[in-house]
Amino acid sequence: MNDSSSTSGGIGFAGLLTLLLIGLKLTGYITWPWLWVLSPLWISVCLGIIFFVIFLVFMYIVKNIS
Repeated sequence: MNDSSSTSGGIGFAGLLTLLLIGLKLTGYITWPWLWVLSPLWISVCLGIIFFVIFLVFMYIVKNIS
């Protein structure tokens, strides 16, 4: 019996895009400010926080309705 466990994990789209942009910045192919080079990371964090706040508001509304 094969009892191997497969887990999906990895760098993800935002991380891969960030690595690509950092590489392009360090090699001189793009001259963007570091704020925009690292933007996939902070945009992902902001979206996560926004979705979490929306979830909390939704749970608060559902709890107070019943």
